[in-house]
Amino acid sequence: MSETAPRILVIEDEAPIRRFLKIVLASAGYEMLEAERGRLGVERAATSAPDAVMLDLGLPDMDGKAVIAAIRDWSQVPILILSVRDGETEKIAALDAGADDYVTKPFATGELLARLRVLLRKRAAGKAEPSELEAGALRVSLSARTVAVDGTEVKLTRKEFDVLALLMRHAGRLVSHRQILTTVWGPAHVEDTHYLRIAVGHIRDKLGDDAADPRFIITEPGVGYRLKA
Repeated sequence: MSETAPRILVIEDEAPIRRFLKIVLASAGYEMLEAERGRLGVERAATSAPDAVMLDLGLPDMDGKAVIAAIRDWSQVPILILSVRDGETEKIAALDAGADDYVTKPFATGELLARLRVLLRKRAAGKAEPSELEAGALRVSLSARTVAVDGTEVKLTRKEFDVLALLMRHAGRLVSHRQILTTVWGPAHVEDTHYLRIAVGHIRDKLGDDAADPRFIITEPGVGYRLKA
């Protein structure tokens, strides 16, 4: 967890609940990030380095359990479920998908904050995810959303940054087309590999990376990409 205010990503489609949680979290000394859709939540979890995630299961674009699974592909950030679904089966399914705790709506703010503190303490006891990533001459700041090569800043579009940030998080490991497309573009675009191919081409151009003799991004033909560690 960072030395500054812990960053809590709230993935919730109901604006009144987001506004309420923003007040509650701010009063407790937290910084709140927000996403009103599941796909946007997965994207922000990948690129904004939150210290914890609060997730509603009933999202309009994708089921909350799919959001959990997508985040767990690369991150062990604590996930606290906030849901009106109070059935035992739903709770077990969410926890089995990778959630850390479950609070049923409506909830008492004291209990919610207490459970959040427990999750953050567990995270602090483990290895916190860094806000900056480095691989050779390449430096990516997840919090500032900046990229530098050999100390010189490089301007990327939002999607290009998100692709590069995901590869940096998995430096040295293969990241499949499906995983990148699901995380950055959303589950509806898992077959749209041309989006990814174009984005990676632009990233390479801006980084001064040669696909034939890669300095940073290695293509695994037909499978995905690997960032040199």
